Amino acid sequence: MYDQIRNDTLFGMLYAVVSALFLAACCYLLFRQGNAFARDVTPPVRLRRWTAAYFAATAVCHLWYMQIFFLTSAEDIMMTDLIGGLLDSVLAVPLVICVMLNMLQDRRRPLWPIPLMIAPFVVGEVYSIATLSYAVIPMLHVYLLLLSICIAIYMFRATRQYGRWLRDNYADLEHKEVWQSLVVLALMLLLFVFYTFLGNVTFLYAYQLFDIVFLGYLLWRVETLSDLSVPVNDVEEEADVTVDVEDKDLPLSIHNHIGVLLQQHCIDKQLYLQHDLNIIQLAKAIGTNRLYLSQYFSSQGTTYNNYINDLRINHFIHLCREAADAQRSYTIQQLALESGYRSYSTFRDVIKRKTGKSVRAWMKEFGEP
Repeated sequence: MYDQIRNDTLFGMLYAVVSALFLAACCYLLFRQGNAFARDVTPPVRLRRWTAAYFAATAVCHLWYMQIFFLTSAEDIMMTDLIGGLLDSVLAVPLVICVMLNMLQDRRRPLWPIPLMIAPFVVGEVYSIATLSYAVIPMLHVYLLLLSICIAIYMFRATRQYGRWLRDNYADLEHKEVWQSLVVLALMLLLFVFYTFLGNVTFLYAYQLFDIVFLGYLLWRVETLSDLSVPVNDVEEEADVTVDVEDKDLPLSIHNHIGVLLQQHCIDKQLYLQHDLNIIQLAKAIGTNRLYLSQYFSSQGTTYNNYINDLRINHFIHLCREAADAQRSYTIQQLALESGYRSYSTFRDVIKRKTGKSVRAWMKEFGEP
């Protein structure tokens, strides 16, 4: 295989371009102050740095493998290949897992299991380098396949948990959801496994093209994902709450009082029209705390996201009927923005998620044109 790609000028050029793109992307994330993809979004600094580290590691691995284009000795090519596999194991693989984990902002997940997961792979690669042999590589490929399946399962569960956390704490999910990460990670792991098992020239071309797509996706995701870290003063206020809402029922008096406060401060004052209103801000506005408010919504069989969006949808319906009664022209996009949504696409997604229908089809149900 290496003899074929060493004489393939087109592949060599593509490989060099991919290496340069990863290096440029790393420099962009480290040194550019602004946000080229979504200027109104402040992305997590931690995620930005981990992604830059992954881009740098990938560029280093690509540059290392580039030696194969110029080597002539079979032994030197084998040694370069084996050391490259070790670099992939200790740099690129763990870093891409760190990037995916840091997209989930519901809590800071420990990273120490990652070195444990890749330790057998590293040991096998070191043994192969020491003996200059591919004897244990097939076993490492099987281990990699099993590891990829385990990581995909974990990410599936973690992403679902993160989605529930978003619905419990945020009214607007735009620039916050990361379900695409699960799909992209699964695809990347699948292609990497095929790459290790197949490794033919056609697949090497496909893998370089996928690297470019994956780089673009990560740049877009890092720059458009909102930073959801809680301010220090809010954390301190939450730490003062002594009631364990998971183990105790909310007292009836507090339950009823929160209902009254929501009516007075959220519904009557139309606080729900505020963009990006989160549960901590609402709790402070009505004079309670997030844990009490979260348990209140749970006792009502709903989530914070559903509660706010129900109010916004009712407001939208009211505006539609008010405009129709006054025989005033309007657009759905305009009324969606007036109902508290940051964009029409967010409103459309909410309607689709709640009703399974398009906005037009849903509006016909309550008699709007």
